[in-house]
Amino acid sequence: MNLNDLRDNPGATKNRTRVGRGIGSGKGKTGGRGVKGQKSRSGVAIKGFEGGQMPLHRRLPKRGFTNIFAKDFNIVSLGRVQQAIDEGKLDAKAVVTVEALKAAGVLKRLRDGVRLLADGELKAAVSFEIAGASKSAIEAVEKAGGKVVVLGAQAE
Repeated sequence: MNLNDLRDNPGATKNRTRVGRGIGSGKGKTGGRGVKGQKSRSGVAIKGFEGGQMPLHRRLPKRGFTNIFAKDFNIVSLGRVQQAIDEGKLDAKAVVTVEALKAAGVLKRLRDGVRLLADGELKAAVSFEIAGASKSAIEAVEKAGGKVVVLGAQAE
């Protein structure tokens, strides 16, 4: 087997149809667009248009809103923290903060803070200083011998 012997499977690639290149091509003159009308012209974008009938997206009622003040937290599970400790990327004796989690590679980018969830199992006694934590996560950390300090607001 040589590199110059490599070929695609027969029929795997199809030649591009060259539209509007003479009537002998079978796609000449109108170029497969039919005759006249809005859709035969260039620059047509009629998504959602229903021939004058009120479009579906306008018939349905509006609902809900986007809270522009909502906090966007990084969500970290206890299992992920334990994994970072096992790999030696996170020091269990030091206080775990947002910066420590970022340095350990647990977080890719920092958002409005970190919220701890009780997914997985924590074996090490770790202290956290984070923006939020679930009740079950706090219980799991305290059961393992650590503590959680919630910065700013209270735990939910």
